[in-house]
Amino acid sequence: MKSKWLLRTTKIDIENLSKKTNLSPTVVKILIDRGITNPKDIKRFIESSINDLHNPLLMQDMEMGIEIIKDSIQKDKKICIYGDYDADGVTSTVILYKALKLCGADVKYHVPDRESEGYGMNSERIKKLYKEGIEVILTCDNGISCTEEVKLAKELGMTVVITDHHELPFLEENGQRKYVLPEADAIINPKRKDCKYPFKLLCGAGIAFKFVQTLFSKFKVDYDVNEYIELAGIGTVCDIVDLVDENRIIAKRAIEQLNKTSNLGLKCLIEQMGCKSISSYTIGFQIGPCINATGRLENASLSVELLLCNEERRARELADVLYGLNKKRQDITNENVEEIIESIEESSMKNQKVLVIYKENVHESIAGIVAGKIKEKYNVPTIVLTKGKDMPKGSGRSIEEYNLFEELIKCKEYIYKFGGHPMAAGLSIKEENIPKLREALLKNCRLTDEDIIPKIRIDRRLSLREINFDIINEIKMLEPFGKGNSAPVLAEKNITVKAISILGKDKNTLKLRCIFSREGNFIDALGFGMVEEFIELLKEEYGEDYLGIIDEPKGLKVDLIFSPFKNNYKDKDYLQLKINDIRLSNK
Repeated sequence: MKSKWLLRTTKIDIENLSKKTNLSPTVVKILIDRGITNPKDIKRFIESSINDLHNPLLMQDMEMGIEIIKDSIQKDKKICIYGDYDADGVTSTVILYKALKLCGADVKYHVPDRESEGYGMNSERIKKLYKEGIEVILTCDNGISCTEEVKLAKELGMTVVITDHHELPFLEENGQRKYVLPEADAIINPKRKDCKYPFKLLCGAGIAFKFVQTLFSKFKVDYDVNEYIELAGIGTVCDIVDLVDENRIIAKRAIEQLNKTSNLGLKCLIEQMGCKSISSYTIGFQIGPCINATGRLENASLSVELLLCNEERRARELADVLYGLNKKRQDITNENVEEIIESIEESSMKNQKVLVIYKENVHESIAGIVAGKIKEKYNVPTIVLTKGKDMPKGSGRSIEEYNLFEELIKCKEYIYKFGGHPMAAGLSIKEENIPKLREALLKNCRLTDEDIIPKIRIDRRLSLREINFDIINEIKMLEPFGKGNSAPVLAEKNITVKAISILGKDKNTLKLRCIFSREGNFIDALGFGMVEEFIELLKEEYGEDYLGIIDEPKGLKVDLIFSPFKNNYKDKDYLQLKINDIRLSNK
């Protein structure tokens, strides 16, 4: 599906702000598009450090939660850290476990099994923990919605401290939402309505990190902050929270540390994956999926064990297991995606603006990933359901123009249980209600043909002659990129192509030699995996003569959306462009 290109505009004086900040107009415009519009904020964004983190004691119940855990440690009470099975939950668990151990706690951890226990606290597990003598439960990345489970733990005489970052549960009466919190001994969640903490978007690992900072301060423990912040950074990037304010500081420091990590498990995993350097992309698309794969196909305690491991042989074994499970997960995902696309193409579903797909043999743990890939292909909200243990379960992924969570609320009479946010949701539903849910979502859908056209929002049109190493270095200062701080999107029109090459062992890398001056100055643009797409563009325009254009592209002009980068070959640096999208000029 061809994308619609939209150029972001601003009324702010870019040139004036550029002079005040000593940054190029291009980088200033990128920052403006991220909502950073004055010199003071720009300086803070670029120069922020760990010293700019907010005081953890500003969080509601932080002092109370710390005092409970401190008292429990001093009285030798048995503590259980109750975590979660995704990368955020795993890193949160490891952060808290390492810290409590360092403070002398009698502590164990429990990471729930995705299929048998599900997300959050589980009543049967609480009873087992009680029989084991556990007196205190400290949650991370979960607990805010576990009203009944917390009530059970309290009835058994246990103390419960919740650290979580998810949205608050609520009851809806007469169109009004009444927020309901579990009756825990302390609830640390910046999304609480009575919490005055200035930053609300920390992930579970970020809150765990703030918790241990405070705990160490109370115990006057000397510790290496990098040992904990690198774990918090993995959770931050993998949980796709906005990389602004504290999240940006944590992720940035974590990336620096991960490139020289002393964590044996991480070192072995990075080596197993063959990573030469760590970036937010590496964390989000390589490290994170390996950690997540254990919770999807086995048990996430394997990932916790890896991150805590101090024995090299075992660390290598575990790194190999994680890498293998992720490869298996990728294969299963690709197989399911191909089968679903085939079924969509052979039915009337391909014309629907909301896709509700029931495929019994999709592994429950990858339904969300599969839904995401189907959504990417058709650019419409997609829900993928699988058989489940007691009833069909699934996950949905959406587009900007469609609030999936609110649309599911409209159809709640057909759904057994659901939760989520505008862009993603999880649900359980009786099989006989699946067609009713599909029909209701389609009936309520207000998406237009225009809405479902993929959109690329361009930060700035940039002439190729303006591209230099200084611009690339300035853009690098804006890293790490991710949600809330997306990688810059630059573009230019009517670029003259002097030569076309097809590279790579699979012949799927496109190389365009682009001219940007009368003297013949050029810059090479690379389109990874874009050969087929480019050939289709040429065929549409030139028919069977397209081969002649590839051999000799006289007069060929293209519009490019690109990212400039520095490539090194034989100890010499070269400016190049990575093509993100392409079209023939004036088309």
